[in-house]
Amino acid sequence: MTLGDDIPLARRTTPRPRRQASLPRRLAQVLLSGALLAGAGVLLLIGPLRTLITPTPVPGLAARLGADGRLLGHFPYPEARPDELVAIAPGLLLRPEAARSLEAMRAAAEADGIALTVLSAYRGVELQKQLFFDVKAERNQTSADRARVSAPPGFSEHSTGYAVDLGDGRLPAANLMESFESTDAYRWLDRHAARFHFVRSFPKGNRQGVIYEPWHWRFEGSTEALEMFEPAQRLAR
Repeated sequence: MTLGDDIPLARRTTPRPRRQASLPRRLAQVLLSGALLAGAGVLLLIGPLRTLITPTPVPGLAARLGADGRLLGHFPYPEARPDELVAIAPGLLLRPEAARSLEAMRAAAEADGIALTVLSAYRGVELQKQLFFDVKAERNQTSADRARVSAPPGFSEHSTGYAVDLGDGRLPAANLMESFESTDAYRWLDRHAARFHFVRSFPKGNRQGVIYEPWHWRFEGSTEALEMFEPAQRLAR
C-alpha cells in the first residue's frame, strides 16, 4: 500500500446553482430601492422648502432667522408685561430687580463724583418697530445696515426691561456716541458695573455684528435674566 492509499479521497460536492429571484421579488426590491431614494430626496428638500414656506418673523422685513435663532445678528427676546415693570423716572421703566440694582449703582457712582444718567430703559415692541422702520426709511438704510444700529422689533434687549442706555450727566454731548467711552462715567462703569450685575451688551468687535455701543448695558443679576441672555453670553465666549 502506498502512502497515497492511506489518504482517502475528499468527498467532492458540486455547489447547487443559485436560484434567481422571482419576478415579484425583484420588483419588490426595485420598488423598495426607489422608495428609499425618494425619501432621501425629500429629506434633502425639506430644509429649503421649510425656509421658503415659513413666514418671516417680522412683518415687513424680508429677513429670516439664522441657524442659532438670530435675526440680522439679534437674538429674540420676550416683551415685558406692564405689571412686570416699575418706574425709575418719568417715562422710564425697568424690571424691579434691575431698577434696584441700577439705583444702587447710580448712588455708588454719585459718591465717587460721577453723574450717571439713564437715557433709555424699557422699550416696547411697538416703539421698537418705529425706531427700526421709520428711521430706516428716513436714513435710506438697508435692513442689514439698520440692524447694526437698532434691533428689529421683538429682538431688542430693551423690550425685556433689563437693558438701559447710560450717559454722563456732566458731558451730555457724548450721549449715545462712541465718544462716551472717553467720559468719566464710562470709565467708572468699566471698573464697577459688574459689581451691580450690569454688563456691556455690544463691546468692540462683538460677534453679533452690532456697532460698538459703550452706552448700552444689560442687567444679569437674576436667574431669569441670566437664562434670557445666555445665548448672547455663549456667543460672546
